[in-house]
Amino acid sequence: MTRSYFGTDGIRGQANRWPITPEIAMKVGMAAGVVFRNGGHRHRVVIGKDTRLSGYMIETALVAGFTSAGMDVFQLGPIPTPGVAMLTRSLRSDIGVMISASHNSFEDNGIKIFGPDGFKLSDEVEARIERLIESDMSGELAGPSDLGRAKRVDGVHDRYVEFAKRTLPRNMSLEGLRVVIDCANGAAYKVAPLALWELGAEVFSIGVDPDGININKDCGSTSTAALQKKVQELRADIGIALDGDADRVILVDEKGEVVDGDQLMAVVAESWQKAGRLTQPGIVATVMSNLGLERYLAGHGLSLVRTKVGDRHVAEHMRQHGHNVGGEQSGHIILSDFSTTGDGLVAALQVLAVVQQEGRSVSDVCRRFEPVPQIMKNVRISSGAPLDDEAVKHVIADAGLRLGNSGRLVIRPSGTEPLIRVMGEGDDETLVNAVVDDICAAVSNVAA
Repeated sequence: MTRSYFGTDGIRGQANRWPITPEIAMKVGMAAGVVFRNGGHRHRVVIGKDTRLSGYMIETALVAGFTSAGMDVFQLGPIPTPGVAMLTRSLRSDIGVMISASHNSFEDNGIKIFGPDGFKLSDEVEARIERLIESDMSGELAGPSDLGRAKRVDGVHDRYVEFAKRTLPRNMSLEGLRVVIDCANGAAYKVAPLALWELGAEVFSIGVDPDGININKDCGSTSTAALQKKVQELRADIGIALDGDADRVILVDEKGEVVDGDQLMAVVAESWQKAGRLTQPGIVATVMSNLGLERYLAGHGLSLVRTKVGDRHVAEHMRQHGHNVGGEQSGHIILSDFSTTGDGLVAALQVLAVVQQEGRSVSDVCRRFEPVPQIMKNVRISSGAPLDDEAVKHVIADAGLRLGNSGRLVIRPSGTEPLIRVMGEGDDETLVNAVVDDICAAVSNVAA
């Protein structure tokens, strides 16, 4: 299904350029308000955001749209995406909205929408909203006496901190742990350090001085060099790197080595399997997760179900098939016992619980398997669909034959940027590099 506005994670683009403009944001508020307005009760929407400068512009436009549709708006201010999902349910809201472009730089922004159950919207609901955006909605809007009201809500940070703390086992303390937390100058810059400190950890914070334009800049889950250096300088036990909206996490062990989402899922899956907490004999991940994770889980009698890229697809499959652990290699870890979406802080706390329970170092706990060599490269495109080109199809087919059963290929358009993403993995790193380079060259020839 071709969509004009929504991608793999809401609506995203460069701020003040289509589709992230005040005009479109207002129409999104109007359309979403109309779609979720049913019954005679006062309808409400909660709106959170990260720390981007453009968040003020988008928030104001969304408020105008939702109030024109007759919805009361609760403005939460900077708060993690999972906090918005949680508060959507807790405050019995009809809609939750997060204004964020996640791990992207400050120039970009986005609009993520949650239904009243705290889950991201289905393709069908997004399509309904898109149709309304393109239509004349004047006949659907509220009358003068039925317009919504807007107000800022205090105390939401405390509610999220308490929620995150309650995901740990009863009487669990982080006392004795030296933790460095990198909040990416983003949405969790207040709540994440506070939660860790209240749980007893000795906390050192970086990436907690947002200025509107430094979100994800040389910090956070996509740029861990500063965190790795700080962990080693302070001789900390662990480093925790969140992204701009704190729905993903990457860890750094006491040696300064990075621990990705695949390893984190392995830690949680094995721990929960031993505790009898897994609701299904396996976990859900995407096509990007390493083959090493799949082999490791199989060795423990667990399956790895793969979905399309995007935590929304992972969450949908988990919900449909009863899994309670899933996520992405990039650090979106979804633990449905606690949350409806990825939660970087909660995922980190589950790993810290294993560290405390087992009395072992983070490097020992988090090195569950040796990853298969995996190569990922991006090819920027200006227009068109190069993957439909016959020459490109031929190169991809040949690459698959060369890898055989010892590797995998994933070639896909990015859902958020004008890129073709090429991933190859296999036991023979030299071969994987060669086939990925061949595919990238073929795509570049067509996309040039």
